[in-house]
Amino acid sequence: MAELGPADTIGILRQPGVRERHTSAGLGWERLYLSTQEEQPYRATFDPAPTHALILHTSGPVTVRRGLRASTHSRTIPAGGLFLQPAGRPLAVELGGRLDTVHAYLTDAALREANDGRPVELSEQLGAADPLAEQLLLALAGAMGAWEPSARTYTDHLTVMLAAQLVRRYGVRTAPCEDSRSGLSAHRLAIVRELMEERLAEPLPITDLAAAVSLSCSQFTRQFRVSTGRTPHQFLLALRLERACRMLRSGSAPIAEVAVACGFSHQEHLTRVMRARLGTTPAALRRSG
Repeated sequence: MAELGPADTIGILRQPGVRERHTSAGLGWERLYLSTQEEQPYRATFDPAPTHALILHTSGPVTVRRGLRASTHSRTIPAGGLFLQPAGRPLAVELGGRLDTVHAYLTDAALREANDGRPVELSEQLGAADPLAEQLLLALAGAMGAWEPSARTYTDHLTVMLAAQLVRRYGVRTAPCEDSRSGLSAHRLAIVRELMEERLAEPLPITDLAAAVSLSCSQFTRQFRVSTGRTPHQFLLALRLERACRMLRSGSAPIAEVAVACGFSHQEHLTRVMRARLGTTPAALRRSG
């Protein structure tokens, strides 16, 4: 599957008054395109896009008007408000003032996967308050702005959660997602753990983990958490840290080599994680061993 880019969006980002800050271009994200920017006032109409657009206002309040003639709706939206434009629909919109935003564009496949393969139709939103979606977008923006390849599993997990929240909160004419309370079987969990350990030094997308046990990303993430009490990202990070500790105690390889061999982006990344989780540093751990 190809990486999503600006060509997959509805066109707001191509407005002349948009000043881009960060985007996910070049990061290999296939189900989500993310960008942060400053937008100046505009009024425009846009053709339908293949992706679902979710826009978080990070400043405000600002007045936004959507629609044409008798179907026009206007609202003054504060910081934290959300604008949702479903895929496949034209958009007429007017932005009444300068605005800072996070834009997320999700594929229909991501929403179907979050709905156990069933089609999803989303409702339009103008200034919705959704603290969970807001925090997921901010977390994705933070990871994008300080990108490390080892964060791939983490951002995949956030994308799955964001798609599931859109389905749950804004899905219309679709059966609710089944809340699976069963976890992975011991056999499936062993397969996943073996794959994680085999590819510990690589970025490991959730899609690969889910495919190994013939589940959708949303099914896999739910069942994995039931079985382990942790997200796939948290579990993988713990495995990486365990191996790093073993290598530091029993070997003499430079700390930078240990970090890369265990899937951390660089020595500073390993140090940061080890200090946060174990209260020590690689150098101190090696000395104590």
